[in-house]
Amino acid sequence: MGEVVSESKEQGKARPNTWLSEFAGNVTSQYGEDGIIRKVLEVLGPGDKWCVEFGSWDGMNCSNTYDLIDKDGYRAVLIEGSGKRFKDLLKTFEGNDRVIMLNEMVGYDLATSLDRLLEKTDIPKNFDLLSIDIDGNDYHVWEAVKDYKPKVVVIEFNPTIPRPVEFVQPRDMSVTQGSSLLSIDKLAKAKGYELVAVTVNNGIFVASEYFELFGIEDNSVVSLWTNQSSITHVFCGYDGTIFIRGCGMMPWQTIKIKESRVQQLPKFARKKVGDRNPIRRKLGKYFRRLRKKGLI
Repeated sequence: MGEVVSESKEQGKARPNTWLSEFAGNVTSQYGEDGIIRKVLEVLGPGDKWCVEFGSWDGMNCSNTYDLIDKDGYRAVLIEGSGKRFKDLLKTFEGNDRVIMLNEMVGYDLATSLDRLLEKTDIPKNFDLLSIDIDGNDYHVWEAVKDYKPKVVVIEFNPTIPRPVEFVQPRDMSVTQGSSLLSIDKLAKAKGYELVAVTVNNGIFVASEYFELFGIEDNSVVSLWTNQSSITHVFCGYDGTIFIRGCGMMPWQTIKIKESRVQQLPKFARKKVGDRNPIRRKLGKYFRRLRKKGLI
């Protein structure tokens, strides 16, 4: 791959850290990933034109690779664990000999890791693009990839987890909680990757040797993840009242988080500054003591 100078450096003008977001656009992707990926690959320069995506569903719905396969002649390994969805995947790419389709569950142990699945194909070790979207164990399956180092990785994170929070869901295929972008970013750095763009629920990383091409001065999670529309803020007043602000929703269940349902103390037990009612103060003190001991 030849040397490429980032547009920001070439023009001699500093660009925003989030400049890649200007190229967001959807063909089959969900939150502008198609356009950003295309620009990232353009900055990297000519590659091997191989991509991998799982779970692929039907190869089009919320796909981050379909546009590359359809318009740019990319060869692909598409992996889908659901038998029903895999049939739809077969229909989408019927007769396309550039697409290898596998009805497999990608896991994190030796037998089910992406390494073991890809070694059955002739895909190069440092192929162009890997897209991971399995609604839960994304962190663990990427962590398990040792033998392959794609140039670009697009990986889903849980967008309800605030930027400063480290959270990795249990290493359990039956659990679907997702992990925080901060935790995935730390994993990426340990694997030799740097964050270059963030969409609503995907982090886009490039191998660290290409990072300087993008002219991004600050690629921290705080700097690049600007869309906070899914974040719910929880805080408490001096008296013990709990407040909910921000999104205030469980987005995948479309259920509103009600303040009345999350209160830890009833109104009479909330400690109010300057309260002089002796009965209320005694009852509140007694209730709070029981609450601290876990008796109620």
